[in-house]
Amino acid sequence: MHVCLIGGGDLSKRQTIRPWGVCTWPVLRRRALCCRSQRCGCGHLVALHSYSLMYQPTLKSMMDLDVVNMFVIAGGTLAIPILAFVASFLLWPSALIRIYYWYWRRTLGMQVRYVHHEGYQFCYSFRGRPGSKPSILMLHGFSAHKDMWLSVVKFLPKNLHLVCVDMPGHEGTTRSSLDDLSIDGQVKRIHQFVECLKLNKKPFHLVGTSMGGHVAGVYAAYYPSDIASLCLVCPAGLQYSTDNQFVQRLKELQDSAAMQKIPLIPSTPEEMSEMLQLCSYVRFKVPQQILQGLVDVRLPHNNFYRKLFLEIVSEKSRYSLHKNMDKIKVPTQIIWGKQDQVLDVSGADVLAKSITNCQVELLENCGHSVVMERPRKTAKLMVDFLASVHNTDNNKKLD
Repeated sequence: MHVCLIGGGDLSKRQTIRPWGVCTWPVLRRRALCCRSQRCGCGHLVALHSYSLMYQPTLKSMMDLDVVNMFVIAGGTLAIPILAFVASFLLWPSALIRIYYWYWRRTLGMQVRYVHHEGYQFCYSFRGRPGSKPSILMLHGFSAHKDMWLSVVKFLPKNLHLVCVDMPGHEGTTRSSLDDLSIDGQVKRIHQFVECLKLNKKPFHLVGTSMGGHVAGVYAAYYPSDIASLCLVCPAGLQYSTDNQFVQRLKELQDSAAMQKIPLIPSTPEEMSEMLQLCSYVRFKVPQQILQGLVDVRLPHNNFYRKLFLEIVSEKSRYSLHKNMDKIKVPTQIIWGKQDQVLDVSGADVLAKSITNCQVELLENCGHSVVMERPRKTAKLMVDFLASVHNTDNNKKLD
């Protein structure tokens, strides 16, 4: 009885040509694809062509399979980060926001550091080193943090020494129930931070927005020798002849003892959306998940924010800048959005009349969040102002 020959051979000979030449139909079926063929005693079709011809379809199939595998692996590799991003966006939007700030800091070269003063911790980010030009210290607004300046930092020259600090009780800076959160108390804390970094070894440029502008202005009045120049971006702390709609609403809340509903302290995505509309002239279309993430980040701190807000609007602190603005003697730049609904733009004129060397810049189609709405313009105005002050100082030295 014959046996099948695998890989060709003479079927007329009734002998086993190879010891492994038993009939295995699946193998023969893959190889018997040529036109010249015979049937073995088992009734299976056997190709008589050479190995080279029989292997051509097999190699092509293998190559096609490799290509398919390559696309499957590549697709799987790409799917992992995409699925992780989608899951983070839907389930943990607050984590995604933190990662976003971390990535942005790294991209812009901002490094985070900590410094201590008698057990009190300050958290700050910085870029560059002190040089011939004044260092720049930036103070953020109420319930914000140091990273709010990143949109402006993006457009500032890399040869400037920049320092962005978390204000008392915010983000990485110590939060203590015993801390004095009044404007005077915050000014003293910032002075401690400046001393720790020896930032006032040479007069520096101080920038502040909203509450940070309030603190910056009073700082310039209290410590004039520390400051080379000053930039106030829609600062709080001024007294107006008439109250705008936002201030009227706050007074109504105070009278009704309903300060749990402060517009600047949202606790739901809807309230967050309303706050963004209040602070911005530009109507950002923010997805619901991002709004939820912003709320999730802020929610654990809302009790502190409420305590801080009540402190800075108290009689002791409400008009601290107004009371001290005539003591500001350094060159000062005022930047304000014309459509500011939180702090009326007329405050720019109030400051300009009291500060001798004052330059006012009013931005069209811009609300209270100047830093977020017009970062490129804000950076350019700051750089131009610094250049004019610096060049003037150099000319005086030459004279």
